[in-house]
Amino acid sequence: MQLKRRGLTSGGSPLILFMCQLIAALDVPLDPKILEGLQQPPTITHQSPKDYIIDPRENIVIQCEAKGKPTPRFSWTRNGTHFDTDKDSRVMMKPNSGTLVIDISTGGKPDAYEGIYQCSARNEHGTAVSNNIVIRQSRSPLWSKEKLQPYIVQEGSSLVLPCRPPVGLPPPIIFWMDNYFQRLPQSNRVSQGLNGDLYFSNLKVEDTRSDYICYARFNHTQTIQQKQPISVKVLSMDAINETFAAFLNDTEFFGDSPVGERRPTFLVPTGQNSSKLVLRGEILKLECIAEGLPTPEIHWMKESGELPIKKTFYENFQKTLKIVAVTEADGGSYRCTAKNHLGLIHHTIKVTVKSAPHWINEPKNLILAPQETGILLCRANGNPKPSITWLMNGIPIENSPDDPSRNIGDDAIVFSDVQKDSSAVYQCNASNEYGYLLSNAFVNVLAVPPRILTASNHLYQVIISRPALLDCLTFGSPVPKVQWFKDNHASVLDGEPYIVHGNGSLEIHVAQKADSGKYTCVGINELGKAENVVHLEVKESVRIIAQPEYRVVQKAGTVVFECRVKHDPSLELTITWLKDENSLPEDERFVVGKDSLTITDVTEVDEGTYTCIANTSLDKDIARAELTVVDYPDPPSDLELTDEHERSIQLTWTPGDDNNSPIEKFIIEYEDGLHDPDVWHNLTEVPGQKTTAHLKLSPFVWYSFRVISVNKVGRSQPSSPSRQYQTPGAAPDENPIIVKGAGSEPDNFVITWEPLTGIQSNGPGLQYKVSWRQKDVNEEFTTIKVANVSKYIVSATPTFVPYEFYVQTINDFGPGPEPLIHVGHSGEDLPMVAPTNVRVHVENSTLAEVHWDAVPAKSVRGILKGYKIYYWKERSLNKRKRRNTGKSSLMFDKNKTHGKLPGLEPFSHYVLNVRAVNGKGDGPPSPDQHFETPEGVPGAPAFLKVTDPTLDSLTLEWSPPVHRNGILTGYTLRYQAINNTHKLGPLLELVIPANETSWTLKNLNYSTRYKFYFHAQTSKGPGSSLTEEGVTIMDEAMASRQVDIATQGWFIGLMCAIALLILVLLIICFIKRNKGGKYPVKEKEDAHADPEIQPMKEDDGTFGEYSDTEDHKPLKGSRTPSNGTVKKEDSDDSLVDYGEGGEGQFNEDGSFIGQYSGKKEKETAEGNESSEAPSPVNAMNSFV
Repeated sequence: MQLKRRGLTSGGSPLILFMCQLIAALDVPLDPKILEGLQQPPTITHQSPKDYIIDPRENIVIQCEAKGKPTPRFSWTRNGTHFDTDKDSRVMMKPNSGTLVIDISTGGKPDAYEGIYQCSARNEHGTAVSNNIVIRQSRSPLWSKEKLQPYIVQEGSSLVLPCRPPVGLPPPIIFWMDNYFQRLPQSNRVSQGLNGDLYFSNLKVEDTRSDYICYARFNHTQTIQQKQPISVKVLSMDAINETFAAFLNDTEFFGDSPVGERRPTFLVPTGQNSSKLVLRGEILKLECIAEGLPTPEIHWMKESGELPIKKTFYENFQKTLKIVAVTEADGGSYRCTAKNHLGLIHHTIKVTVKSAPHWINEPKNLILAPQETGILLCRANGNPKPSITWLMNGIPIENSPDDPSRNIGDDAIVFSDVQKDSSAVYQCNASNEYGYLLSNAFVNVLAVPPRILTASNHLYQVIISRPALLDCLTFGSPVPKVQWFKDNHASVLDGEPYIVHGNGSLEIHVAQKADSGKYTCVGINELGKAENVVHLEVKESVRIIAQPEYRVVQKAGTVVFECRVKHDPSLELTITWLKDENSLPEDERFVVGKDSLTITDVTEVDEGTYTCIANTSLDKDIARAELTVVDYPDPPSDLELTDEHERSIQLTWTPGDDNNSPIEKFIIEYEDGLHDPDVWHNLTEVPGQKTTAHLKLSPFVWYSFRVISVNKVGRSQPSSPSRQYQTPGAAPDENPIIVKGAGSEPDNFVITWEPLTGIQSNGPGLQYKVSWRQKDVNEEFTTIKVANVSKYIVSATPTFVPYEFYVQTINDFGPGPEPLIHVGHSGEDLPMVAPTNVRVHVENSTLAEVHWDAVPAKSVRGILKGYKIYYWKERSLNKRKRRNTGKSSLMFDKNKTHGKLPGLEPFSHYVLNVRAVNGKGDGPPSPDQHFETPEGVPGAPAFLKVTDPTLDSLTLEWSPPVHRNGILTGYTLRYQAINNTHKLGPLLELVIPANETSWTLKNLNYSTRYKFYFHAQTSKGPGSSLTEEGVTIMDEAMASRQVDIATQGWFIGLMCAIALLILVLLIICFIKRNKGGKYPVKEKEDAHADPEIQPMKEDDGTFGEYSDTEDHKPLKGSRTPSNGTVKKEDSDDSLVDYGEGGEGQFNEDGSFIGQYSGKKEKETAEGNESSEAPSPVNAMNSFV
């Protein structure tokens, strides 16, 4: 079984995951406790690169480090022969290491140590070898001396300035600069090639200079070499002609133009085709530089497919195509095209991709137990295909001792039935013409009992419903078998929901609370066993149960993001807020609460995504919400007036920022600088999608416009005003509206109108032409012109006659349109005559009906509005004294000749008259009519109270009714006793003369409550009742005896038992009521109704129960108002009979019938009840 190392950590110790594969093998763990007594062949851990270029100014250090048990010994070869480091005093090998240090600081020559080095590390179990390390000295040679001739070329020509740097190791970096060490500017016309030369696609006069200098930088030696400056002079045609004219008698030689425009040709590469070899994994650079005029453009394509987008880059102004990390798929033909407007040219580069060897299966170390089987695989690929050779302990395997447990193949060595002496280090070499790979892999035969590497008593915590993975990392040879147990159970954990992985780890796919507990893992092989205990706790997950939601808030407002979290209480919770995935700004406006984030005074910069992260040590939950900040829109700008006409113009504008709330509309306002300066008026509105409006204009106005944006938040500030635009004047387009004519006095006719505004005038000199004539009279209109007024009064008119009239506008440009003719009447006067034949019919004590004859139409002198009846009470028939109560009036329709007077007082003397009414007012009254109302039932007595209680008597005092409504014939008193069992006694009745105001009831029971019902009556019947209660006082001797009984112990115990029973009954009733128990109102009303409306039970003479609670509530049947008065008898009168009344009935004081007050008159009762102090004696009376 093979062991692979993985970067997992538990309890701070490295963990090794044991992977079961087809071959049985394992890695040696790095645990010092395991390594302490474990034998192991050498393994190379660090070495210098294969191609090692050294700095000749520094000491040479060749790395070689290895590990093994016992500690390896090191040796070196140089150029294939043993390198004896002891014989060279400049060479030293570091202690416990194979690293060589060659000291050249004291005069040694670095080139003397160039060569191919190889390191060997060996112990008694085998030998490991390093790669062949080629040591070469870095070189930065000087430029060869050369004499450079200046370049004199014609404008427009192409040019190549060669660099030809010296060959160095490694190759230098090339760049061009001037004498001032400034890089020469490059472009698609002038650029540096891959070989370092400087290419001009075409020359310009400004390219003339004498300091084109090529530099070579050698990085290893940190030196820069400089080529001699190159001089370039570009001649224009004028300069060439002037030079040759001196020799050719002023004859023009070259003409006036530079070298003419031409098709592109390639400066590099040459020809139509070329090839390029590149190795797999390297960088491919293809170059095409063309000359031509104008400067050609370069384009690339792959003929056999698409260019790899993610790996393709263009450099040097598209002249260089670069493909990184080359693979075999990048081979093929690439075409570059140079093009200007005169033509194009192609060049094809065939790219061949070769490959140095690269691993498919690199050999891995084998740790085997005796008699086990294993395999070393060595597979590599390359182009051409690499050859595989094997070595054992650094010696070709064919020259190694035979091993019967070993079977060698082309790319594998199979081991079977290994023994302890089979341990060795094997090298696999895969090579082709482009390179090689060398890998060491040892075979170590061990016999080790199980050891557990996982820390003991480690605590694992996982979230419920998630996987749990418990580690049990073991080491042993043979590889131990791992078993798991839970708590103290003896059964092995295997099968759902448990999975034991090949590395010994126990996995629970979906952990639940029941999975918490102690787990024991046991590792067993044939040499022994080991066990370890770990613990698992399954926790509740953290959940955001109230997530932040998308918010739209107005600037300067406040926003709250909620983030309520539920988590396992045993885990510490941390809530973090982010804005746009970054920490919240350090701003006091951001307040983080327990379950929320509050942002006050919101600004535009607060917009973004807010994230709530709820963290515990095991998991986290994340919720996000967007914040959008809206505000009033910014004002429009750039107002422009176009398409100008006399009556219209076009206005355009640029909208301002909508501040995240789309603009719904634009409001266009105008200012009239002539008639109404500094005042802005609404002109029109346009939808928010438009930025242009065609405006209709009025004549003779000095217009300025402004625009206001409107969104859901509100209106923007107005834009800056547009330039002023003046429209020419014209005759008025309209006449005044709301033209009226009516008389204000009997002898005039007033014409009024709504005047035109300045913008409606259309020009200067605005006047109104007012015309009128009497209707149906053959005469012309009388006309007058007025200005700056909105009213004209026509005097000396007949009373209430019709007139025709109109109003027309006029200005300096002419009259307005033809006006409409209106009709009105001159002023009204009061009616001249009163209604006649007035008659009164009294229907009952509160209602009378009045009849009259209509007045003649000619006497009205206006428009008849109706008839008004004035009436008043002169006196009550109970009193001879006159008492004027003030006049009342009722208005009736003009078509009626009768009406009813409701709400009259009974037994009273009334006076009335009738008048005709027109728009001017009331006409003369008709002669007064007198009538009397009959008697009615009286009101309730003014008050009723109980005084002077004794053992057997009570005195009642009262006052007669305020509204007697007739002659009182007497009073009726009914009363009944109320005992402590809440029973009502027999109802007794007593008639009292009308002149009495008090009465004493005798022969009553002592210490007894009585209820009284009292009313007055006339010949029409009884009035409303008052109710009152009173209590007789207690006999002192009886009270003394009862007090003696109340102090007895047996009595106190009995009272406590009764109180407890009552408490239980109350609780039961309360529970029953809460459950919806029914309480029939009808039964209660029957039990506690007023005796006047409750029929007696003649069979037993008993009455309904009486309830007297501690707050002294009145009897259920009591209907006494809270103010101590009793409602009067209902009236049968209805407003339906009076024309405009409703259907509801009224009593005499105007209130609706059916109103009810259940409150009790307490004042007298409370005063009298003080004589009945609560005591056990009273409770005892209820049982007597």
